[in-house]
Amino acid sequence: MDNAAIADNFALLAKLMDIHGENSFKSKTFAIAAFNIEKLPMQLKETPREKLFSIKGIGESTGKKVAEMIDTGKLEVLSEYINNTPPGVIEMLNIKGIGPKKINTIWKEMEIESLGELLYACNENRLTLFKGFGEKTQKNVQEAIEFYFQNQGHFLFAQLNDVFPQIEAYLKKLFSPEKVMQTGAYRRHALTIEELEFVINETNETVKPKFETAQPPELLEEIDDNLLYKLKNGLKLRLYTGEQNIIERQFVTTGSAEFIDAFQKAFPTIDYAKAKTEEDIFLDAGIPYIVPCMRETEKIIERAKNNKLPELIQTEDIRSIIHSHSNWSDGSNTLEEMADECIKRGFEYLVISDHSQSAFYANGLKEDRIIAQQKQIDELNARFALQPSSRLERDSGGQAFKIFKSIESDILYDGKLDYPEHILKTFDLVIASVHSILKMTEEKAMKRLITAIENPYTTILGHMTGRLLLTRNGYPVDHKKIIEACAANNVVIELNAHPRRLDIDWKWIDYAIEKNVLLSIDPDAHSLDGFDDIKYGVLAAQKGGMTKENNLSSFSIKQFEKFLSNKNL
Repeated sequence: MDNAAIADNFALLAKLMDIHGENSFKSKTFAIAAFNIEKLPMQLKETPREKLFSIKGIGESTGKKVAEMIDTGKLEVLSEYINNTPPGVIEMLNIKGIGPKKINTIWKEMEIESLGELLYACNENRLTLFKGFGEKTQKNVQEAIEFYFQNQGHFLFAQLNDVFPQIEAYLKKLFSPEKVMQTGAYRRHALTIEELEFVINETNETVKPKFETAQPPELLEEIDDNLLYKLKNGLKLRLYTGEQNIIERQFVTTGSAEFIDAFQKAFPTIDYAKAKTEEDIFLDAGIPYIVPCMRETEKIIERAKNNKLPELIQTEDIRSIIHSHSNWSDGSNTLEEMADECIKRGFEYLVISDHSQSAFYANGLKEDRIIAQQKQIDELNARFALQPSSRLERDSGGQAFKIFKSIESDILYDGKLDYPEHILKTFDLVIASVHSILKMTEEKAMKRLITAIENPYTTILGHMTGRLLLTRNGYPVDHKKIIEACAANNVVIELNAHPRRLDIDWKWIDYAIEKNVLLSIDPDAHSLDGFDDIKYGVLAAQKGGMTKENNLSSFSIKQFEKFLSNKNL
């Protein structure tokens, strides 16, 4: 059992103890242990037993439970709490806005044991009868549950990135490689996915017996030419079956309904039966090949007709890490570790953007700590300048690796940034983001964002809507007006590459490009592994037709310094 699993068990134990109304001191002990274990640089399973109890946040009792999990793979006391808690009550932990204390009230005082009952109680306006549940809280709980139900069975693309190839390999083993082709939402790189889809060039009668194993998946739906299964992990697997032309079937099931309908209307005479590859279909139509990720709208067909398809950005086009957090705020790694990792990966520069002072929950930087961090950055940059010439330095036109001073400044409720001018001017660039007070009308949200965009120190607008895919809707914004304001004020719009954000949404990328607004694919990394999220940002960017020329983090270090110089004039 690794540290993440051990921390998750302690975190869940703390929450369940609070739900049961246990001594809060005990529950906090396990919550603190979870927090500390998650940030440890070494694996507990590889730590000598005698040293377990000397680790910060792990005392005698906690250490014994860690040893139990390492030895047995489970935590007995947690199992007891789970067995003594209705499953529906535990599921309530997934609902934003109701923590363990409120769940205790819902369960013990309201006598509600499922989300369905809780939603019904909200509809009946019953929550307001209990202490701690006002009208606003009740409305938020109701909306959160409805959002949760709506998204059950949906997965982030990143969650399926490892699973999909395994399922594809299994299907090819069952039916032979030439009879299996990937299709659907995953092939289009949809941000969230409800079903994994494959074309199987076999009839239902041939396919079904192959799935009759010792633990068969559940068959949810069967019609003449497709089967829908539910796998043990909750994933849905749709197989388009039959013995018609497999290339035609892949093409028709890959594109969105809008794209396929528009394509068939635009090119009604195509003979799909003759196609041996998808390229043959586009050749017959007389237009350039449209990659699967862009087969979403009718608009892309018109661009293809006019030979205006973009040369899409690739992961290797990213030359820097912009928007990253070190252990100065809530990141896991030191500045030096982050810089060394960037150099190792071939990046030309790092923009460090720790949280600002209002983000107290994330150890945001007060003025004295900003001065101290910037001093360390100067020292590191001096060291990089003295290092021997390397491939990285040659590729960047003779310039050494560099860390740029930045901050992810909270956009306050009134739209102001989190520091006075004399502090803001010490940064090379400022990323302005909203992190708090997300519930507001569109009018207030827009006024807040526009004010921040118009601040002369704002360089990049971070995660524009604040959305968390499958978890939280973004705050209401008028995308066109935001993009136009960024154009007018020479502000870059971030495409936050974290798989749960991917914000700005790809659907608005083409409008930003049309308005000559620069975008920036940024990982929002809180650890070295977070650098890997760039690939998800690139996939989302490709859906929107983004090129490397449109992307700030694709700038060489010379181009980036010129950009900053022009911005700060």
